[in-house]
Amino acid sequence: MMSAGEVAAIAAGYAFTGPALDLGALLWDGRCRPDAQVRIPLAVLNRHGLVAGATGTGKTKTLQLIAEQLSAQGVPVFLADVKGDLSGIARPGRRDERVPGRAGEVGQEWTATGFPAEFLALGGLGHGVPVRATITSFGPVLLAKVLGLNPTQEQCLGLIFHYADTKGLELIDLKDLRAVVAFLTSDEGRPELKGIGGLSTATAGVILRSLTAFEAQGMADFFGEPEFDTADLLRTAADGRGVVSVLELAAVQDKPLLFSTFLMWLLADLFHDLPEIGDADKPKLVFFFDEAHLLFNGASKAFLEAITQTVRLIRSKGVGVFFVTQTPKDVPSDVLAQLGNRVQHALRAFTPEDQKALRATVQTFPKSSYDLEELLTGLGTGEAVVTVLSERGAPTPVAATRLRAPESLMAPVDAAELDEAVRASALYGRYAQAVDRESAYEKLQRARESAPAAAPAGREPARAAEPSLVEQVVGSGMFRSLARSVGTQLGREITRSLFGTARRRR
Repeated sequence: MMSAGEVAAIAAGYAFTGPALDLGALLWDGRCRPDAQVRIPLAVLNRHGLVAGATGTGKTKTLQLIAEQLSAQGVPVFLADVKGDLSGIARPGRRDERVPGRAGEVGQEWTATGFPAEFLALGGLGHGVPVRATITSFGPVLLAKVLGLNPTQEQCLGLIFHYADTKGLELIDLKDLRAVVAFLTSDEGRPELKGIGGLSTATAGVILRSLTAFEAQGMADFFGEPEFDTADLLRTAADGRGVVSVLELAAVQDKPLLFSTFLMWLLADLFHDLPEIGDADKPKLVFFFDEAHLLFNGASKAFLEAITQTVRLIRSKGVGVFFVTQTPKDVPSDVLAQLGNRVQHALRAFTPEDQKALRATVQTFPKSSYDLEELLTGLGTGEAVVTVLSERGAPTPVAATRLRAPESLMAPVDAAELDEAVRASALYGRYAQAVDRESAYEKLQRARESAPAAAPAGREPARAAEPSLVEQVVGSGMFRSLARSVGTQLGREITRSLFGTARRRR
């Protein structure tokens, strides 16, 4: 049992003077202490965080609770909604029989409130404004992860992007990339890579087959234009509250590698484009990265280093990142070390592997008066162990916490109502309709169609040999002259970040 002095010391650790988010009330010996509030200072939310816990322990409601309070304080929020149950944040909650009891226990003045929300959907699959990226912008590193390429194949893909960049050939969609790959392995295209490396026919074949399989699974819609501008995640509503952007992933939850990598693209694009602002009174955006373990599974050393560096540096641009997963061991130690704000829900310990994960989790917390192994397996739904950074940047005491109830709807919004909200969005007119403008593939097709007209007058063209598969795709040697004629202006403008994502040209 904890002494009254220990309780007072924990409560003092959360008595901040500046703006803060209210998480809940301290739990002591199984009882709630509404006079000891557990909070997170608004100014340290760009120091990143972790929300962890077993399935069904309340992680989603914790995200909703934090997002509501950020919005109320004028901070935009990005939420990845993997299960499709966060759309209720836009509607006032329902006062059922449980809400008054929870509010009274934690000292919360609960008021049903909806928050300004924008609903997005990856590639337009689901209920939301479509989020797309161009192949050029997505870059070779993230695309290689989506396609499951090995390091050698990833390097070759990087070479293909480099060639397209320097030749001013925008890769808008998958067919553009497929055309360039095919050309660079043709007799006419192979010399183009002299001096900067080569591309074997075998590796090109693997890349082409991967692209074909990817497209056959219905993935083509995720790449193209209009490309989503991540600056649209930084908006506030007319009343000054931050807009909560909810990316629905329920329709693609069976494609975890795709959506986790797309989330990383959004974060990398923000990192690449936002200016440095240093420490601020509040973040410009808080980004919740759900199912975070999917991003790290099977990641190369270089990929993990890029994630680590992005997380470390993006805080100086005013962006806070919360990783959401089951246990801290899902996150590499170099990344975990940068997550200063922790909300750990209950863990299960049914197997030896569970026991190992539990012990590893306990070791990531500061020393405390709690028996954390016992506490973490005994927490109820909506309860968590919390430690955050104080206003001075030091870790607060570990606090068992009964969390507040969200004030918005803790259930999905009806699909018809959701679609209506999407059509009424200011972003709908900009992103709803896919555009297939002229890019590498179309230029090649046009060049091929005009080829016969280039023959000298009065001379009958020689009989052409049966075209190869590569020549059928790219229009044979016409590509080389076209690539040399389009100039390199675009290539001079393209710079690439840690992940090879292209800087947006605004």
